[in-house]
Amino acid sequence: ENGFKRPAKLQQMDSPLKQFQEDFEPTPLYMAIITYINYGVITLFGFLRDFLRKHGFEKNHASAEAGDMDGFVSLYASFENFYTRNIYNRLHDVFNRPICSAPGPVIKIMEREFSQSGWSYKFTGKVLDGIVNLGSYNYLGFAENSGVCAEASIKAIQQYGNGVCSSRCEVGNLDIHAELEEKMARYLDVDACVTFGMGFATNSMNIPCLVGKGCLILSDELNHASLVLGCRLSGANVTIFKHNDMKDLELKLRNAIVNGQPRGYRPWRKILIIVEGVYSMEGSIINLPEVLKLKKKYKAYVFLDEAHSIGALGATGRGVTEYFGIHPKEVDVMMGTFTKSFGAAGGYIAGTKSLVEHLRAKSHSACYATSMAPPVCRQILSSLEVISATEEGKRRIQKLASNCKMFRQGLKKLGFIVYGNDDSPVVPALIYSPCKVGAFSREMLSRGFGVVVVGFPATPIVEARVRFCISAALTEKNLQDALDAISSIGDILQIKYKK
Repeated sequence: ENGFKRPAKLQQMDSPLKQFQEDFEPTPLYMAIITYINYGVITLFGFLRDFLRKHGFEKNHASAEAGDMDGFVSLYASFENFYTRNIYNRLHDVFNRPICSAPGPVIKIMEREFSQSGWSYKFTGKVLDGIVNLGSYNYLGFAENSGVCAEASIKAIQQYGNGVCSSRCEVGNLDIHAELEEKMARYLDVDACVTFGMGFATNSMNIPCLVGKGCLILSDELNHASLVLGCRLSGANVTIFKHNDMKDLELKLRNAIVNGQPRGYRPWRKILIIVEGVYSMEGSIINLPEVLKLKKKYKAYVFLDEAHSIGALGATGRGVTEYFGIHPKEVDVMMGTFTKSFGAAGGYIAGTKSLVEHLRAKSHSACYATSMAPPVCRQILSSLEVISATEEGKRRIQKLASNCKMFRQGLKKLGFIVYGNDDSPVVPALIYSPCKVGAFSREMLSRGFGVVVVGFPATPIVEARVRFCISAALTEKNLQDALDAISSIGDILQIKYKK
């Protein structure tokens, strides 16, 4: 039903199961108190400034209604934009930095000069060159403007042009799309694969094709926004379980089966468990062996999002299934994106032939969206060829693994609280205080390093952090210099919280 077909029982891969261990040190009590006080003070001053703006003592730069909108309901709800007006704009300079180069290991950033408390800025004309990139999802280093992949993409433009200007159902179904799907299915060792031009839409537009009214989704509390949107659009009931907590997941599964649907208590039409391979904000890896045990025990389906794990985990880059020594056919829906390890764009869903054919016919992303651009498609094919069939691919995968371990262990030795799994390419270091988040990013940039800092509401209010994304393209010297800079800034800002 809805494209699902249970595969026959399969033997696990020969590699032994990994021992599952991750670090999530609790927020120190004193830092939680200080962080709440920080937000309290910021909020208090925010209300004061809103009062001054309302009465004309301070100019209001926020979005406002046009003067001739009398009688209309307000389009810009003032309180909903409170955070943007009074907190985000004060840190605007550490976000949305314009890059003017390929997002490789070293990048160029256009310098900006801010005024009016972050409400406006102008380009100075200066370019910050030689910035070491510690923030892009360029895990295997394929986001390049030269080399085999770039040359192949240029040839694809010469043959096909830049765009397709049609959907796959009309005249946008190119031979290069079929080639990519065939090779991706072979790489993943599944029956079939379907690709889409946008990674976010791969989740948000396809989950509604698999479940609907009368179905239940069990979703990890830290799932990506694309998964959350897909769940909402599906019309299915959604139950959240604690992040990577198998006891909580089993409890929710058992209760769902025992109690059935609300009101009528009828059995659920189907139950779908949605998880990610690597969680992009926590650096954690899904405990897939235990998820699959529960799936089989309670006859549920599993949707696995491998956006951050495909190419980055496993001896040959085949993702979290290879990492744990599990055959991909044991997972009902294998989803992934080409935006990280492949240095391109778009996404895929792989599994049984019946699943793929169902999505081809029913998915809004397949029927209505423009097909993947030919140069993007060729970029994916070229990088896939390197990953799966060359020594260079093996070298990149091994280099990524060694870089991840070196950097993560280095941060821990320096005294930082680091979340997640040692094998994850996502390395979050906790900063906690919103004031120190901006200071850390600015200090890193002044020392020649570009980083991504994240705070509330993207994280819990007391868990603001810097999120490092490690790449195989980074050298050992890049990482050691970064650790030295981080250590120096950590001493200045007093953010070495590890006990």
